[in-house]
Amino acid sequence: MAMINDIPVRGMQHCETTTLSVLLRHEGLDLSEPMLFGLGSGLSFIYWDSKAMGFPFLGGRVKPFELTRNLAATLGLELLVGETTSPRKAWQNAAAPIDAGRPVGLQLDSYHLDYFSTKVHFGGHIVAMYGYDEQAAYLVDTDQQGGTVSTSLASLARARAERGPMTAKHRSFTITVPSRPASPQDRIIPAIKTCADAFLNPPIANLGHRGIEKTAKQVPNWLQRSDNPREDLPRAAVLMEKAGTGGALFRNLYRAFLAECAQLIDSSRLRTGHSLYAEAAVLWTEVAALVAATGESGDVKNLMQAGSILHELSRIERDAMQALSTL
Repeated sequence: MAMINDIPVRGMQHCETTTLSVLLRHEGLDLSEPMLFGLGSGLSFIYWDSKAMGFPFLGGRVKPFELTRNLAATLGLELLVGETTSPRKAWQNAAAPIDAGRPVGLQLDSYHLDYFSTKVHFGGHIVAMYGYDEQAAYLVDTDQQGGTVSTSLASLARARAERGPMTAKHRSFTITVPSRPASPQDRIIPAIKTCADAFLNPPIANLGHRGIEKTAKQVPNWLQRSDNPREDLPRAAVLMEKAGTGGALFRNLYRAFLAECAQLIDSSRLRTGHSLYAEAAVLWTEVAALVAATGESGDVKNLMQAGSILHELSRIERDAMQALSTL
């Protein structure tokens, strides 16, 4: 048995920022969840669909673990990552830091975790582990999933061993803050510009502002796209609003980040970006409500209205990122 007793815990909305907060606060670096998300250039957009998928996927962030890598690079943190195909080695990689008194981050498939309220495969889930005994692992997850939780060692092993979309090979990681870390305030503008440039210049039409425009064209067809719209459409709406995203596909989280930045940096472009993302967050919540209503009523007019709002969102977010890219 090994346990770290002074783990700082507070409810957060997104799994990766929750884990980063646990690891960094243990190292003495305390940043808000919006600041972690923004300094990690976490905001993005993806529309993904294929014949193999039951229903299209909308994502509002960079791919799993990219935020962690971005944050470490931005702040000059030492990020040590372990990956292996061996379950035995994987456990050693997770247990060794805890034995040494440090929490460890794990990427796994949330489907297998005992406490998880929604049994859906998601291989990009990230948690902080701070202890274990003969039967269970002790974790910190999002506020929605219970904060400080536990799961059996067998379920944890299954979650880490799962293969499929967005999974990693038993990924574990620790973060060390150097004696003289970069000042977060000094790294705000580079992080914002990195995020904006990626959003404005996506390599394919499914990403960034082009992805939102593509979504605007596809959403009116979602009733025909689904074999079971009564389930698929409300589920899509829940994922947009409540699946650890800070609501509105992470737009609320980025709006809060820009508000925090505007208190530290006097910039009209920053204030413009903040006001546009505040507007965008409200509209994304409207889109989710219209998608959910369509699942309940079968009325395609709701999807037509959602498509119209999405056209506007593509413009609003493009304008916001253009202002932020010139900081």
